[in-house]
Amino acid sequence: MTTWAGRTATEIAVAVREGRVTPREVVAEHLERIDRLDHRVGAFRRVRAEAALAEADALGARDLDGLPLAGVPVAVKDNLAVRGEAHRDGSAATPDTRADEDHVTVARLRAAGAVVVGLTNVPELCVFGTTDGVHGTARNPWDLSRTAGGSSGGSAAAVAAGMTPVALGNDGMGSLRIPAAHCGLVALKPGHGVVPAGIGHGDWFGMSENGPLATTVEDARLMFGVLADTGQVPPPEPATRTIAVSVRSPLAGVPVTRPYTTAARRAAALLAEAGHRVRRADPPYPVWLSTTSLAHWTAGTAVDAEDLDPRRLTRRTRVHAALGRHFVTGVRTGVRREQLRTRLAPFFAEHDVLLTPALARRGPAAAPWHERGWLRNMAVNTACSPMTPPWNLTGWPAMTVPFGTLPGGAPCAVQLVGRPGSEQALLDVAGQLEVLHPWRRTARLAQGPASGPDRDA
Repeated sequence: MTTWAGRTATEIAVAVREGRVTPREVVAEHLERIDRLDHRVGAFRRVRAEAALAEADALGARDLDGLPLAGVPVAVKDNLAVRGEAHRDGSAATPDTRADEDHVTVARLRAAGAVVVGLTNVPELCVFGTTDGVHGTARNPWDLSRTAGGSSGGSAAAVAAGMTPVALGNDGMGSLRIPAAHCGLVALKPGHGVVPAGIGHGDWFGMSENGPLATTVEDARLMFGVLADTGQVPPPEPATRTIAVSVRSPLAGVPVTRPYTTAARRAAALLAEAGHRVRRADPPYPVWLSTTSLAHWTAGTAVDAEDLDPRRLTRRTRVHAALGRHFVTGVRTGVRREQLRTRLAPFFAEHDVLLTPALARRGPAAAPWHERGWLRNMAVNTACSPMTPPWNLTGWPAMTVPFGTLPGGAPCAVQLVGRPGSEQALLDVAGQLEVLHPWRRTARLAQGPASGPDRDA
């Protein structure tokens, strides 16, 4: 008997189109895996078991030829509309109102043949880098004692545990790349305007982007093509690129630990051996980057919280939003973001790709961070993930690629950044890293409090 849970989206779609398996069989097997594992992982807020099977049956009655995601189960982050479901944004303050229509990205996935099996857990209003709250805690399937990251933590956990082959998330200050780095996945934050956003009240001033989470570069490329509505762009011919490697933290005073700097340097060495022009070069990050990141991060939350009852928000979210209200007017001008683009543009005129560590340190414990104070949350979030915010501020594409393991056995990762319009180039470099340094795709959950790697994947 062929097992489909744990297969790639590409493999599943080919098999469904060729009639070797039905959409119902694929979806049913993934639902069984969710039922068996998710009580330990906490990836899903809502599992659409009956609805997903009915949609799989309806899909099976269609002509599947040409559907790039035919029969592929997909998880959707719980801040995007799925027809017939409420999206709660990880909060008790949001209304339990069912959506009349799919978000445009969800509609594109369904039109491509995907079946939405559930909505995944997020931190409240998708603010923080740990996914925990009133609707559950998402754990890293590679180490259940650790957070899956945030804010797309539930989506990342679902894919890393093999509960879906791909998932939809979004990224406002690293919310795709952070959980992907923790969970050993490929994630792409597209550049501004490449994939429809429509996240919250104004996309955090245009910083938030929807994108894919996957276990392979091929699957990330496949899903990105659907989300961007570009059709299936074949991988480009190998090209020699100028790649800058930098292990410096963009935020002053936030150090990067040795496992992550080592991963970046080793990835750079492999790319140099493959023929790329690789050199050490640090982007000219401004000293005001930390305060600008904080202003935009909090202001985005202030806008998203405007219509909500503050008494039903957790304390850390209330404080975050209250601080952000002081910055909204200034942030809306976009002055600092334009200054940052102007400052960094010459660097990317010289370099095609920037390679950095994806994170500064391993993920914090899977714990009720939403019950803890704002300062404690800020310290933990900033210490773990200083590498991602600059590229939301610029609006330029960036992605996370697994690379090696941490001392405890959980995945390590690097980040790739490019100039506007370079999504395919980033995917190309990521694909080369996958060939040069393959990774284990799916975690096998151990019986104890922490899980171990799946050595068969």
